[in-house]
Amino acid sequence: MIRHRSADPSHYRANVTVRLTVNRTRWWNHVTYVADTVNELVPVVKGNGYGLGREGLAVAAMKLSSIIAVGTVHELGGLPDQATPVVLTPTLTAPDSTEPVLTVGNETHIAALQGWGGRVIVKLASSMLRYGGGIQLVAAAQQAGLRTVGVSIHPPLAGDDSAHRSDIVRYLPDIDPSLDVWVSHLAPTTYETLPTSHRYKLRLGTYLWHGDREALKLEADVLDTRPIAAGDRAGYRLTEVSGDGTLVMVGAGTANGITPNANGRSPFHFDRHRLDLLEPSHMHTSMVFVPAGDPCPITGGWVDLQRPLTMTNADQLRWT
Repeated sequence: MIRHRSADPSHYRANVTVRLTVNRTRWWNHVTYVADTVNELVPVVKGNGYGLGREGLAVAAMKLSSIIAVGTVHELGGLPDQATPVVLTPTLTAPDSTEPVLTVGNETHIAALQGWGGRVIVKLASSMLRYGGGIQLVAAAQQAGLRTVGVSIHPPLAGDDSAHRSDIVRYLPDIDPSLDVWVSHLAPTTYETLPTSHRYKLRLGTYLWHGDREALKLEADVLDTRPIAAGDRAGYRLTEVSGDGTLVMVGAGTANGITPNANGRSPFHFDRHRLDLLEPSHMHTSMVFVPAGDPCPITGGWVDLQRPLTMTNADQLRWT
């Protein structure tokens, strides 16, 4: 399905600091279960490939659908030749090829594609108010010579499925039933309840690829440890420690996309204990402080890492 990033992972052991381990069977069982239960599924393969690598994930996505959604026109390279790519983010520069299906969300997007002559999906404004306009954009795109093959409605993450569904169905009376209605952020069970007056396609990314969290394990390498006493200072900012303990240097930092979690707490765990950051992570190392008496990792060991995979650059992708 997806290639290892290193043919011989042991060869790079000294350089591996962040690794993502995937239980191949469990992960694929979830993916195929979703694909079997969702009619007109469109797998999303964008960004860093949800931590799994975009090119490899595209190969897996082709086993589910010939239509693959990517983030931008800059992500069109490396897709399987048989794929029909759909670009989710509007562009102000028409690509050389008319093969991809592009997205337009306002009059400027349409004007930028004047004369391009390819296929487009018109994004209608949801309550998120990110991209999209009114139903009149469909006629505007057609008048500009663009082949309109569908409309897209993208509800926010906030709110429940009922609110997301309402965001979608309010447009249906004005949408030509010959156009596919592309939707997202709906549970498959809610997707099945959409009115039968139209044809739908459901874009899925996170739920499809990350739906079984137990199949995924993110870790970081411990590169050094050293004792430290109460009142000592360490780190870039010479932060004072509050008690005796151990400084642990974890080989993961901002270069890997590692920062404190949204609530400001450390993303590192060991032996079911959260490891407190001495200071914010930096480039390739995070310094954590372990109080005396608490479980402490050793040099050469691993600590668990709690970060969104869409924001994390792993040094090694390991399939088991």
